[in-house]
Amino acid sequence: MRFFFALEIPEEDKKALKNVQNRLKELFPDIRTTDSDKLHLTLVFVGEQKDEFKDKLIELMNKAADGISLFEVTPSYIDGFPNIHHPHTIWVGVKGDVDKLHNLRERLKDGLEKLELPVDERRFVPHIALAKASQEFHIEPEKERALENFIDPNMKPIVVTSIKLFESVADQGLHTHNTLAEIKLS
Repeated sequence: MRFFFALEIPEEDKKALKNVQNRLKELFPDIRTTDSDKLHLTLVFVGEQKDEFKDKLIELMNKAADGISLFEVTPSYIDGFPNIHHPHTIWVGVKGDVDKLHNLRERLKDGLEKLELPVDERRFVPHIALAKASQEFHIEPEKERALENFIDPNMKPIVVTSIKLFESVADQGLHTHNTLAEIKLS
């Protein structure tokens, strides 16, 4: 199974992000927007592991969430990986209780190390992927400036009530995300 830990975006917040995606698509017709059902904020990508790790990962997630209360993050800016000039992924960054996101991520990574599973050591940038672009895609400076005002400064915060363990299943070149477990925050 291909596992990852993430925060699922509530339906009402997906609608606001879908509006941002629609505006992006108007500005950049060649991008492929993320299916709104798949919008999430990845905490840790575990990758391909044997099915028997599922129960250990659920236990790890339970421990990682222990003592962490509900919190809020607010979509606040548009950026891209590897950069906004030539992005292969266009995403929205969040502000708010990002310390709790980092805390959850570090607890999950520590648990993965104890299970002797590989851990991604890249700098964690909390984000929600909105679209994919081709390798040739680039954003001109005037359109980069337009992206600076893409996110409504009054956008409603996303209330984080749980973390989830997902499996990612390949499906005709795309991926389906299935929830395997959910741990509610206190």
